[in-house]
Amino acid sequence: MNNRPAGDGPRAAASTVADDLTSAWRQLTAAQTAVLAALANRRRPELGYALSQFTATIRDFQQAVDTAVRDLADQQLPAVYEQGAATAAASLGTTFTWTSSHQHALRALTADTYTDLLRHAQQTVRRSGQFYRAARTAARQQIPTTLTGRTALQAAKALADQLATAHPLDRVVYRNGTRMPVRAWAEAATLARTAVAYNTGTLTVAREHGVQYVEVFDGYDCGWTSHPDPDKATRTLRTVEDAAEWPISHPRCTRAFGLRSDQ
Repeated sequence: MNNRPAGDGPRAAASTVADDLTSAWRQLTAAQTAVLAALANRRRPELGYALSQFTATIRDFQQAVDTAVRDLADQQLPAVYEQGAATAAASLGTTFTWTSSHQHALRALTADTYTDLLRHAQQTVRRSGQFYRAARTAARQQIPTTLTGRTALQAAKALADQLATAHPLDRVVYRNGTRMPVRAWAEAATLARTAVAYNTGTLTVAREHGVQYVEVFDGYDCGWTSHPDPDKATRTLRTVEDAAEWPISHPRCTRAFGLRSDQ
């Protein structure tokens, strides 16, 4: 007996939040671009205005990301979790209810989601502050005033390029220094969260009803612990505890589980 999930609930929920996160980052990078343009053109009044707008955009960015993460954690994850749990319960001929086991599992998912996604946003806020201070210093001290004409513009342009290279805000930076485009990060991060939520709902139902094994549905080439793992996952039987350890194997993983009460 199995319950291969139908539909794209996790993917649809992830796409909505990824759009909101990407929009927040784009507005921040647009404000940075305005600062750099004013700096490159040696327009001090415009630069002062752009810097003030940049600080306001940082505040807007924090609020927008917080709203998007709250939407994911407080609305999308519970809905996707319930979808996975309800599908699993139906495969056993029963109805899903929010027992204490499910509530505890969802709280853990929610807390982890806040911690991970907001950490990346806070890093961007810190880097935005560093850029602001560097740009303000350049405006006061480093814009060439003794040069004129094309030479002065070239020097100002070079300075703006240096700041852009040193303070990129259109990338999410991982702890190992890897930089990923915001859209790619947002899609991968939110899809991973919603996929884990769906599968956690399935596995919690399995535990509640004493089901010990699940059948894995996954991409044909997807490995169990990572995509290149030679231990291929799809159509294999795994214990519920093993599945809980590896609800997905990579950020865009399509893994799902069907309960096998016949084992």
